[in-house]
Amino acid sequence: MKRARLNIFIEPEHAKRLERLAAHKDVSKSAVIAAALASFLSPDGADQREAAITKRLDRLSRQFERLERDQNVLIETLALYVRYFLTVSIPVPEGQQEAARAQGRARFAQFIEQLGRHIQRGRSLVREVHEDIAPESVPVQAGQEDREEAHDTAA
Repeated sequence: MKRARLNIFIEPEHAKRLERLAAHKDVSKSAVIAAALASFLSPDGADQREAAITKRLDRLSRQFERLERDQNVLIETLALYVRYFLTVSIPVPEGQQEAARAQGRARFAQFIEQLGRHIQRGRSLVREVHEDIAPESVPVQAGQEDREEAHDTAA
């Protein structure tokens, strides 16, 4: 089969990457370029790229929706706590203010310790709340979703 000879210019970084890929696959650089060009010019190549992009956009949309939902939960939680705190807290008499500050510092230190433990566990309190409220509507865990995405892109 007759092939056309082309002299092309590419960026030095692309040349390095091409060299590494050809060596890794144990094929010639021409073979790598020919396969890439065939894929790029293939009529179904555009459809495949569009499908992959659509799938990624759908995944990003779901992630954004979860972030938005979690943010709304956090905002409502904070607002509810502030309202509760302001309506329930009674003024501290002048003579007891230093003791109240000391107790506040101790409570805050305990809060930070609990927060650190919770974060180290890798679980989200917001997700736990959603699981308690509506266990059937909790989305797939992020790690599992990423593995599914990697599997789908490889296929």
